[in-house]
Order: sequence, then structure tokens, then C-alpha cells
Amino acid sequence: MALDKNGIAQRIAKEVKDGYYVNLGIGIPTLVANFVRDDIQVEFQSENGILGMGRFPLDGEEDADLINAGKQTITARPGASFFDSATSFGMIRGKHVDLTILGAMEVAENGDIANWKIPGKMVKGMGGAMDLVASAENIIVAMMHTNKAGESKLLKRCSLPLTGVGCVTKIVTNLAVIEVTDNGFKLLETAPGVSMEDVQNATEGKLIVEGDIPEMQL
Repeated sequence: MALDKNGIAQRIAKEVKDGYYVNLGIGIPTLVANFVRDDIQVEFQSENGILGMGRFPLDGEEDADLINAGKQTITARPGASFFDSATSFGMIRGKHVDLTILGAMEVAENGDIANWKIPGKMVKGMGGAMDLVASAENIIVAMMHTNKAGESKLLKRCSLPLTGVGCVTKIVTNLAVIEVTDNGFKLLETAPGVSMEDVQNATEGKLIVEGDIPEMQL
């Protein structure tokens, strides 16, 4: 059975290590804070000047004045700090972020990412995505494997305007965990109840399958 958004976030949370500073993009990435283990210390950052974001707010808990860079309402942990965007981008460009978790519309087999613009459609803005992909050394993408029309979002080449080139290291979708290598997408894990054939059929780009592929443990 394919994962839902919470399942994707739960699997990505396993990639978060003790002591990490982590930037959470908008959409699915904001849910990752809900699933990080209680026995590790992690600081979640948003490029509009927040360090110490907490879990995604439940219905009725939202504070309209507390938002991330994508204008989503968030929560803040005790001890969180708030500062200007210039300081926040200094943290990003200075490579003080250990892990960046982003959503995407498309990812190419060489690690290119398109996640900020669809030509002809209104967008809120790119946020800090272009700075993040240019500065971060560990970028995990959280996304659905296909679009609403059933077309693959893991492509040979991106068709939408690029946010960054050759920067994505790993992708977690509703179907699989995939590593981006010099030779293409490499299948690491499949979602519970999802076969290798399901992943291959949903992947346009080159997919490398080596040996037995384990099922995701959430």
C-alpha cells in the first residue's frame, strides 16, 4: 500500500540525526517534525527567520502570526529563536544547515530539482529554495511519485524551470526510497505492499535495482 503524506514524513524522520540543524521546506516536509524521535536533539529552521520549529499544529492550535517561509502555520518549541531573513540566509549560505528537506514537482535522474514554478500559473514565490539547493550538501526530497494524472515525477530530465542542478541526494516518495547516483536513480526501499515493478512503472528516469530490496520500516 502506497504511503500517504504522513508516511513519507515518518520515513524521512529516520534520516534526521542527533544534533542536526534541519531546514524544512513547505508542504510534506513540515510534517517531518511530528515524527522525530524524542531522545534526540534537533533544531528545525525556516528561512524566514525561525530556529526551533515544533510539530505541525493541529486544527484549532494555529497561530496566524507564527508561519514558515511558505506562509504555513507552524509551532515553536521552548527556546526557539526568531531573527531576520538576512541572518537566516547567512546560516544557509554559510553551510550551517546539516540537512535540507524539500518538496518537488520534478526530480531528474542526475539530481536536478524543479520545485518553484509552473509556467503560466501563479506562485507565492520560491522562498529560499534556490539558496538552499546551492548551499546544502544533503538534500532529501519528499514528494508523490506521480502527479494527479498518473505521470511520473522522477524523470530523465526536468521539464519545468530548474531550482537547482545535480543537488538532490535522496528521494522519499509514497512508493519508495531512492538514492540519486552518478548512474541514475537507485532503489533502496519499497513502501509496504509496493512491488519493484510498481516503482519501475512509475519512474520515467533510469532506475537501478540491485539485489533484494527491503521494505520500508516506519
